[in-house]
Amino acid sequence: MHPESEHNEFEHAVFDQEFWDRRYAGQHRVWSGNPNPQLVTETHELPPGRALDVGCGEGADAIWLAERGWQVTGVDISPVALVRAREQADLVDRGLRIGWRAEDLLSWEPEPRAYDLVSVQFLQLPSAARTPLFQRLAASVAPGGMLLIVGHHPSDLQTTAHRPRTADLFYPPEEIALLLDAGWTVTECEARPRPTTDPEGKSVTIHDSVLVALRS
Repeated sequence: MHPESEHNEFEHAVFDQEFWDRRYAGQHRVWSGNPNPQLVTETHELPPGRALDVGCGEGADAIWLAERGWQVTGVDISPVALVRAREQADLVDRGLRIGWRAEDLLSWEPEPRAYDLVSVQFLQLPSAARTPLFQRLAASVAPGGMLLIVGHHPSDLQTTAHRPRTADLFYPPEEIALLLDAGWTVTECEARPRPTTDPEGKSVTIHDSVLVALRS
């Protein structure tokens, strides 16, 4: 898909199962197949436990965690994506402890206080949808567990990076930190720079909104 066409698609999208199934079915691979870099940075030294990978897509993050001993639940709205994720996991190791669930994240209620890690990577939803979702996901973190939310920072809109031009899909990490009560310790809340290339191949610096919080 041409970048400008993708921008236009996101401008007017309804982020439902049909939208995501169509997007995954229209490409051999949507994502790189590599784990998200901020996930690797923040969790590579954590002892494994139960993990929830929210919006898991084609499964790269879930597989990376499971290879390191985590028992992972990968959740996505798109059954097409989950078929690919399951196939890729089987290619890597049929013994990986991953359960795949097709759920509409806008209404799904995860098990409360159940996960040692809840990871949300680049789930770019309008604010009216993401705020209650992030609150439900925070509630699913077990005592002593980690909430890791990473998204596109609003400053990316001032760059030539490949991004939809709908400002409400972007958020600073401070917005997420404000959703947490006194039972949390925020250890990271920053716009973290990362080099990439724009659609014309030029080098550009983007920023990831990174929120890491530990539940008491």
